[in-house]
Amino acid sequence: MIRLSTPEPPSAPSPPPRVTDLRRLATTIRLRAVEMVAPQGFGYLGQALSAAEQYAAVYGAALRPGTDRVVCSPAHYVIAAYAAAAEMGLLDEETLKTYGQNGSSLEAIGTERSKVPDYTCGSLGQGLSAAAGFALADRLLGRPGVRTFAFLSDGEMQEGQVWEAAMFAGHQRLGRLTVLLDANNSQVDGPVDTITTIEPIAAKWQAFGWNAVELDGHDVTAIAAALADTAQAAEPASGHGRPQVLICRTSTRHGLDCLPPDADGHFIKLPAGLAAAAIAELTEELARHDI
Repeated sequence: MIRLSTPEPPSAPSPPPRVTDLRRLATTIRLRAVEMVAPQGFGYLGQALSAAEQYAAVYGAALRPGTDRVVCSPAHYVIAAYAAAAEMGLLDEETLKTYGQNGSSLEAIGTERSKVPDYTCGSLGQGLSAAAGFALADRLLGRPGVRTFAFLSDGEMQEGQVWEAAMFAGHQRLGRLTVLLDANNSQVDGPVDTITTIEPIAAKWQAFGWNAVELDGHDVTAIAAALADTAQAAEPASGHGRPQVLICRTSTRHGLDCLPPDADGHFIKLPAGLAAAAIAELTEELARHDI
């Protein structure tokens, strides 16, 4: 279900958070994700570890809640959206505690009913279609200043629907559409590059009419700066311009040295002892941010 509520008119942007704040936010996203997964003893923690900086940069520096759109295409990444929203005051703490429980509105694998993103996919590969629809609708309705942020995974690049939507967005010159592509080389069957060759990723997007930027996906400063650059990419009056994709090279183990070497980045087992070690490690990291 796509939420079709009308966004508020664009307002003047707030001062950007300090870099240390964004780094702290990324660490907090990881900590919250560990705390959300710990009661079950397993879950989609690796996705929050790889994408924490991307969500920190969007929710902490670029997104105007109630105005801009957010799409979470890989539904199991929604844990990062919940964690970021809770930290930014967009999701209450009591609801966050119900993550993954029977009957909760915060499903471990997001659905059309999920809170926080404007659209969350069940099946992979559908999010860019929704994001392009949002961006085009906002243009047609006279809201060219509204931005749409779409979170995608590199495993989705194997889906034909992604490339149909990319071709459509490039043709329509949806300059207010920005994709954050988590290139962590991880999917349920193993490393992406052992399943299908998707490289060169940037050249493919460029061929479809997009501006493509390759980034260290764990450099939140670089991601925030790239998002600020993309905000200026479209014509102010019409929103026409090349859509943008930020190709964020990441790891599903980043930020947690305590994970064992054989930890499955796609779906991590987190027994009580390991969960306690992870919480302690991230809590110490937060203390260093506060010095």
